[in-house]
Amino acid sequence: MLTRLRTKEFMATALMVLMLFGLAATLWADEAPAPGAPAAAAATPAPPKPDPSGAATGGIADVPAKEAGKPTLMEVAETAGHNRISINMMWTLIAGFLVMFMQAGFALVETGFCRAKNAAHTMLMNFMVYALGMIGYWILGFGLQMGGVGALSTLGGGTGGLDGEFVINLFGKDFGLWGTKVFFLQGVGYDAAIFTLFLFQMVFMDTAATIPTGAMAERWKFSAFFIYAFFLSMISYPLFANWVWGGGWLATLGKNFGLGHGHVDFAGSSVVHMVGGITALAGAIVLGPRIGKFNKDGTPNAIPGHHLPMAILGTLVLAFGWFGFNAGSTLAGTDLRIGVVATNTMLASASGALIASLYMWFRFGKPDPSMCANGMLAGLVAITAPCAFVNSVSAFVIGAVAGLLVCWSVFFVERTLKLDDPVGAISVHGTCGAWGVLSLGIFADGVYGDGFNGVPGTVKGLLYGDTSQFFAQCIGTLTNFVFIFAISWAFFKVQDLVMGLRVSAETEIEGLDIPEVGALAYPDFSVLPAHGSVGGGKAVSSMSPSLARVAKETL
Repeated sequence: MLTRLRTKEFMATALMVLMLFGLAATLWADEAPAPGAPAAAAATPAPPKPDPSGAATGGIADVPAKEAGKPTLMEVAETAGHNRISINMMWTLIAGFLVMFMQAGFALVETGFCRAKNAAHTMLMNFMVYALGMIGYWILGFGLQMGGVGALSTLGGGTGGLDGEFVINLFGKDFGLWGTKVFFLQGVGYDAAIFTLFLFQMVFMDTAATIPTGAMAERWKFSAFFIYAFFLSMISYPLFANWVWGGGWLATLGKNFGLGHGHVDFAGSSVVHMVGGITALAGAIVLGPRIGKFNKDGTPNAIPGHHLPMAILGTLVLAFGWFGFNAGSTLAGTDLRIGVVATNTMLASASGALIASLYMWFRFGKPDPSMCANGMLAGLVAITAPCAFVNSVSAFVIGAVAGLLVCWSVFFVERTLKLDDPVGAISVHGTCGAWGVLSLGIFADGVYGDGFNGVPGTVKGLLYGDTSQFFAQCIGTLTNFVFIFAISWAFFKVQDLVMGLRVSAETEIEGLDIPEVGALAYPDFSVLPAHGSVGGGKAVSSMSPSLARVAKETL
């Protein structure tokens, strides 16, 4: 027995020794070449080592070269240039994605400021304007706006095929009116840089298109809205945007007539926000006020929105997306001015909210949540044009003035003009958009913008010695108001005569959700006076008729 146990122990020990020798031999074979092995085998590179910090990742071997690991100076330069344009294109796309997300912010703000019985209708308009506007802009709008913009250096000159601009000659000067290329993104439009530019410009257009959905909410036929989305995306917005951003006549006021750098609008106070706000003004005039908004003597009644938290959340979503709106308008992640642009944007939004809340507090004894939100949006709208050309103090002042202006404008629109704007879109985007472009002509400090719109030197305003820049801003602002109001009023007037803009009184009282879009936002909603008529009238439920009968029997 003892002998058998010792034999087993010996065999186990021997087996363990053999396993250790085998492991050692394997490790040695991995680290040292076998005797007599060729020299090439000894040069086999070692397996890559982990690089937790990333500092050692990337090197000369990653530069595309005809001879791997030995790039020429030209190959290095080409790679550097390609990477620069890649960074710019990626930055432009990411900024565009942020601006697209602003659609969610607008939907929340406008729906929250409207009554519950119209929530599905208002939300659907904000949703569908994105799809409808995109299609219209793809068909015609982008070509009219950017078809003649030419090569953009930040995108590597890839937009050089955009060289078709319809021009007229007046006073010996060329006045660009609209682009003539890249409809449906065909022909030279099938280019990576042009596709990138399309995405970025499209989401800006959709921002303008969604603004009137707030001012005209709670009484606008969905079918009429459907056609409007194509009108703005295909005609009115692209034409004015061409004059400012597409190389059109407003952009060339500097080169042609020595007016500063022409009409300058860095990110859209006039191109986007004034277009949307003035369109909303024309639409609200033709559409008329909601039932119960004004008494017989013309005094207005408050019609509270159904969900202030939703509106406040939407405001914060918009403030977040605005970083893409403003800083993205450099079209260049390699332009370090984006840090100044983003910070100026933040400061103006804060001062706008602050001043609006203080004004309402001092005048009415309480800070009004809806006006606080509109004050922040007013500051953002105003800083959109001058954000790249002013310092932080000027940005704060511009936002603060906008916060005060939006309060005055809301009361003026409602009490003097007798117009019904459920969300204050005319004041936030129209009034403060105009202030934004004019403020650039006052506060631009001459630090940035060398060569903007083809004019040598930086952009300066009144306070820094260039009166002509302010004149150019005035011309652009006046042109926007006259052109956009005229074409929009004519469109809405004709549309009203042909198909009608407004729902019936019965539909408006019942709520637009079921009659217009076939679905209730809140199918189990209870009957509350705040969601019905105003001025002490009978409450109107946002429930379906069957649910309303059940509620009546229960109550």
